[in-house]
Amino acid sequence: MGDVVSAADPSNPSDSADPARPVADPVVQRRARIARWVGLAKRVGYGLLLLAVASFVVAAVSGFPSGVVKVTVVALIAACVVLPVPIVLGYGLRAAEREDRETAARRAGGEPPTPRQ
Repeated sequence: MGDVVSAADPSNPSDSADPARPVADPVVQRRARIARWVGLAKRVGYGLLLLAVASFVVAAVSGFPSGVVKVTVVALIAACVVLPVPIVLGYGLRAAEREDRETAARRAGGEPPTPRQ
């Protein structure tokens, strides 16, 4: 993910084409931004799941008061809504990074890129 190219920003007239000033690949930048959001969403989702489990234990010990049961149900439903998206996106990001590494390794080894199916 450290691919860096030197380029001037054509939309910024004060930006010069200074080769000492690296500009990261936009795909890598976008993946990094998505990875940050995925990490945050996973922390929120797993935190909600932890809250649901902890509140269930508290509810079981205290005779299942309605307020604690509501917290358990709401936290569990919220975790089920939040978690699937970052989990799937996380798998997609890892697969894209793995494909990039394999493609770079094939190019470095002199092998022609394999066609996509």
